[in-house]
Amino acid sequence: MKIEHIRNFCIIAHVDHGKSTLADRLLELTNTVSERDMQEQLLDSMALERERGVTIKASAVRMLYDARDGRTYTINLIDTPGHVDFTYEVSRALQACEGAVLVVDASQGIEAQTLSNVYLALEQDLEIIPVINKIDLPAAQPDEVASDVKELLGTPVEDLPRISAKKGFGITEVLEKVIADVPPPKTNQAENLRALVFDSHYDAYKGVIAYVRMVDGTIGLRDMLKLFATGARFEPVEIGVFDPIMRATGELGAGEVGYIATGLKSVQECRVGDTITLAKKGAERALPGYKQVKPMVFAGIYPTNNEEYADLRDALEKLQLNDASLLYQPETSQALNFGFRVGFLGLFHMEIIQERLEREYDLDILATAPSVEYRVSQSDGNSVAIDSPALLPDENTIDEIHEPWMKIQIYVPQTYIGSVMDLVIKKRGIYETTEYLDASRVILHFEIPLSEIIIDFYDKLKSVTQGYASLDYQFHEYRAGDLVKVEVLVNEDPVDALAMICHRDDAYHRGQRLVSRLKALIPRQMFTVPVQAAMGKRVISRANVKALRKDVLAKCYGGDVTRKKKLLEKQKKGKKRMKMIGSVEVPQEAFMALLSLDE
Repeated sequence: MKIEHIRNFCIIAHVDHGKSTLADRLLELTNTVSERDMQEQLLDSMALERERGVTIKASAVRMLYDARDGRTYTINLIDTPGHVDFTYEVSRALQACEGAVLVVDASQGIEAQTLSNVYLALEQDLEIIPVINKIDLPAAQPDEVASDVKELLGTPVEDLPRISAKKGFGITEVLEKVIADVPPPKTNQAENLRALVFDSHYDAYKGVIAYVRMVDGTIGLRDMLKLFATGARFEPVEIGVFDPIMRATGELGAGEVGYIATGLKSVQECRVGDTITLAKKGAERALPGYKQVKPMVFAGIYPTNNEEYADLRDALEKLQLNDASLLYQPETSQALNFGFRVGFLGLFHMEIIQERLEREYDLDILATAPSVEYRVSQSDGNSVAIDSPALLPDENTIDEIHEPWMKIQIYVPQTYIGSVMDLVIKKRGIYETTEYLDASRVILHFEIPLSEIIIDFYDKLKSVTQGYASLDYQFHEYRAGDLVKVEVLVNEDPVDALAMICHRDDAYHRGQRLVSRLKALIPRQMFTVPVQAAMGKRVISRANVKALRKDVLAKCYGGDVTRKKKLLEKQKKGKKRMKMIGSVEVPQEAFMALLSLDE
């Protein structure tokens, strides 16, 4: 296939604007998948993606298309996620393409991730083809949305394809536009083999399978290859393309997208963003990879049975290969034994990883409440970064605690401005500006601490705006705040996994609510169990879990009162001794109680 007849593009959009449905129609139009094998959201291969109706992993597919100009083109399509937590997946897919089809819902218009993905594509200097989808819906307003898109990108209204991916209208026009507007891949004939690894997964038989975009040169089964960053050398086990299942072809040429089964058994040796070249006389310069992603939310993940620790480590290692934005390191907890501190891009990302660990690797795990990374300035001039409240140094040595602040943009109809303002200000947010998109919709700009938005902010935002608001956020800066650590003591022993860092003004109320929750969740023992919330050395809230009482007076059916007192005194001494040596099991639900303290 000549390089002039290759087109590489991806589909980008806000969540639920119809990316995967458009990908289905393109597969049908090009006869890549037979009618018998066709199913909805074909490229969303995970059961989790189908259940939630959300694309989690970017997926690639190769299509052959006979265009109106009489030529046959090879079109490589990458379907990307739309949720804000998976922006890293989108940025990696964009580096493997020359063009992007931007899908905008005719009933919803331009939303938060629509804009965010446009800026990502513009940074990569891609050709953007805007498409208005869902024109068959009763609430569709294609003319208004078309004029919004014209304002954003400058594309003339008459050049915007108006389609219905569900019904299949206008799909041919989209493909013809891709062929006409997206440039063919560029290659440097003077360079030796260079292939960019934009994704990967692990196969028990073929080892690490790298998804590659060929930039320079060609690759064959007999070539000895190496990875730039890790220096790992290998001979390919299999080379092929996705159509949409993996099909071996034996070679890949410049400009193509496909896969290389490396045979590498260690997932550490093949990293996403690395460059594959020849082991002998290979390229001298690696391709620009990706910036290492910075996790925003941290949580402890522990196996409920400590014998499964090694299985959890292996599962996280394999998930990291498939999801380059996942970072983890071992940690121990007095309450939960051995586990891992895992970094996520957001709460939805954390939820998905938890479910994948439980489903795909059959693990029974416990996740602690999420926290963010704080920077602590100490009196001696040192500064430390901590991602768990349990690691906070002694309060006497702390000079200042800095927390991460985010810039957020909320896209919302004007009717809900008051409700959104009220919600954000309650969460310590600072209002910046209002931007009017049109007569009925605005963008509200705020600054807000990350710790206030990672738990239930998005759910509450959807609730106060009846589902109409959409949210986008970016890291802004670290800012000093009046923050304190609230510790929880159960039977006078601190439970490190229940500690939290919060603003001093909220500490008393949050401590009180947590103690009330724990009182209901901790099972009753044979002795009274005190549950306390403490701020430094000062207890700010306390509740007792009442003891189970055995009626020792049942056998005492008369006689002098001193006999009863003697039996009660004996019971009291026994309970005191039991309390000194007895340990209290904190149930799993207690660790999740931190997630719903603001209700």
